[in-house]
Amino acid sequence: MNYFTIERYKEMQVRGYLVFPETEKDWLENLAWYEAEGIDIASINKEELEQRKHDLLTFLPEFFHPYIHDGTLKSSYPSEELRAIAQQWNEDYNTRTKEVGLEYRSAYSQTKALLPESAVQLHEKTLHDANVKSFERPSPDTLILILDCSGCYHYFTDVRITFSGVKLHQISDQLVGAYWLYDEIYAAENGFELHVLLDSTLSELTLTAEAVTIEVLPC
Repeated sequence: MNYFTIERYKEMQVRGYLVFPETEKDWLENLAWYEAEGIDIASINKEELEQRKHDLLTFLPEFFHPYIHDGTLKSSYPSEELRAIAQQWNEDYNTRTKEVGLEYRSAYSQTKALLPESAVQLHEKTLHDANVKSFERPSPDTLILILDCSGCYHYFTDVRITFSGVKLHQISDQLVGAYWLYDEIYAAENGFELHVLLDSTLSELTLTAEAVTIEVLPC
């Protein structure tokens, strides 16, 4: 991936985590709800922060690091200073992300006319959140994926995607069960180059192919 990389995806998760309740009243009401439901939210928050600790320390500026190390980043209502700096970081992140999206769309628009029509469909009818049910290599230059698209923006059922004239560059060992997050596509000699960011364990599928067919399977 040249634009929607694993590192950018990890930073996206940090951006989603670094959100605070709007008011102290909201904070207290949330705590009261968890307590009424018998949920130990303090332990859950502590465990989640520990799981995210490496990425938080990687992507957030040093100002945040003491809060991460002592476990207080989201264990109490944030100070005005913490809230303000978090808001500024979020705004900076949003600006950078928008710029990356514009850069990719510009690159794609320049290469779109060179792509096979089916490759354009593959990219523009997004497979975001499709689940990989199976894959097979019936021949060295053919790759077939069955994707469950019931939770996607398009198709809403299983689809079979057959790549022909394939030269694999990279394929995940845990492709089955993975979720299709984002993809990038580029023109290549005699076909196209596809990069897919997958989530199960974060990984990439990268290939070049001469052609692709997309078949909507019956329910």
